[in-house]
Amino acid sequence: MKTSISFKNTIADIICLLYILLFVYASVSKLLDFQNFRVQLGQSPLLSAFAGYIAWVVPILELFVVLLIVSKRCRIIGLFGALCMMVMFTAYIFIILNYSPFVPCSCGGILEKMGWKEHFIFNCVFMMLAAAGILILRRGVPKAHFISKPAALASAFSVTIFFSIGIVALLFMLSEDIIHYRNNFIRRFPHHLVKQLNSLDLQYNSYYLAGAENGKIYLGNVTTPLRLIAIDSSLIKKEIITITVDRNKNLLRTPQIRVVGNSFYLSEGSSSLIFSGNISNWHATLQVKDGTRFSLLEPVDSAFAGMRYFHPQTGENVLGTVRLDRTRSRYLAESLLQKQIDGIFDTDGMLRYDRTTRSFIYVHLYRNEIIVCDSAMKLRFRSKTIDTVGRANIRLTKTNKENIRTFASRPLVVNKTVAVFNGLLFVNSQLPGQYEDDLMWKTSSIIDVYDLSNGAYRSSFYIDNVQRKKLDSFIIRNGCLYAMIGNHLVSYSLKKNLRAESKKI
Repeated sequence: MKTSISFKNTIADIICLLYILLFVYASVSKLLDFQNFRVQLGQSPLLSAFAGYIAWVVPILELFVVLLIVSKRCRIIGLFGALCMMVMFTAYIFIILNYSPFVPCSCGGILEKMGWKEHFIFNCVFMMLAAAGILILRRGVPKAHFISKPAALASAFSVTIFFSIGIVALLFMLSEDIIHYRNNFIRRFPHHLVKQLNSLDLQYNSYYLAGAENGKIYLGNVTTPLRLIAIDSSLIKKEIITITVDRNKNLLRTPQIRVVGNSFYLSEGSSSLIFSGNISNWHATLQVKDGTRFSLLEPVDSAFAGMRYFHPQTGENVLGTVRLDRTRSRYLAESLLQKQIDGIFDTDGMLRYDRTTRSFIYVHLYRNEIIVCDSAMKLRFRSKTIDTVGRANIRLTKTNKENIRTFASRPLVVNKTVAVFNGLLFVNSQLPGQYEDDLMWKTSSIIDVYDLSNGAYRSSFYIDNVQRKKLDSFIIRNGCLYAMIGNHLVSYSLKKNLRAESKKI
């Protein structure tokens, strides 16, 4: 009998020793590589909103549990604490594998050597060891102690398990709500959202994306404004296109070209000119010349376009629309762009049209506001990018000779360029979020994805630099992303799980 008791006590000692080794190793490895641990928690699809707190709490609790286990008087309490933590870790992995929109990288330590499923099994084994250790040690507890009673012991096990699972589930639900609707500037990087397909060296950096239609990518060139290059989607076949213009050709100085569907558009906002034509013959005719200067044109179809005008009275930016048919009627939505400083620089941004939701989207350049309107430029809702820059961080001055306003210092660019695709908004952000790797920011460009139905943040991915050059602009068509990076046009495939995860949450 004494041998049996001694054997069981030895088993209990081994269990305690295993937990001491496990938690000391886990906590010390987290603290020694704390920055990396916090970054990995920040990418967790469950706990990212609380990564800053949890990164400290977890290793501290692990060391505290070790101290309880080392003390023989508190050993049972320590094993209950160990069981509680192992149940939390196991519940976390279970949710990751079954309910998470994506499975993140490992969190270092032992996880770095195991897959998620293997670690789930590992945790289950240690949960059983903790329970076994408690059952062995309770035999040495005085009968007057509540833990010696079977009913009390069962209740203690039940409370520990349900409390641990409940904490993880609650953190998951709160984190999801914060990340998607009240984000505190924490990004998520699900794996394998984009894959590079091809790259084409254009030799010069004067090209810009004019459109992507009918299996072709169209590139304009600021040095030869009436010439286009049409490149097939594989980036192999090229075709040079020369646009002809009617007798008003001399009115054009620095036109911008846009290709939408089977139509193309030449616009020059400083002269209030819009030409359009069909890609079957590439001949442009004058459609609009009404004296209202504009700075952005976003065609919807051959008869209608969104605009960013200069207000006729104030000269400030104002969004609106124009008919390209015989009516030539225009509409100014004067309340959409909200002035903070001067109404021009502070409201600068990018205008896009999403065919799926039939929405105009305006994303500010120097602040975190997104404006989503219907096809008549009536406001649907305002939302924000996940950064915290709500006011444009710019300083303006006037030149002495011409009395023209310009930047007094380099402005803080928040959102560099954007694209839309199938109800999603893609924003090339210029600001690093919390718990992000500095090296990633130096070697790539970050794109954040938002849902145009409600403005919710969904996920992020990065585009690697090409010859140390960052992303200049991009466009998305038919599940492919085409990016201008320095002298290169690069194509990427967008994985299907980008759409799946954005609708799953």
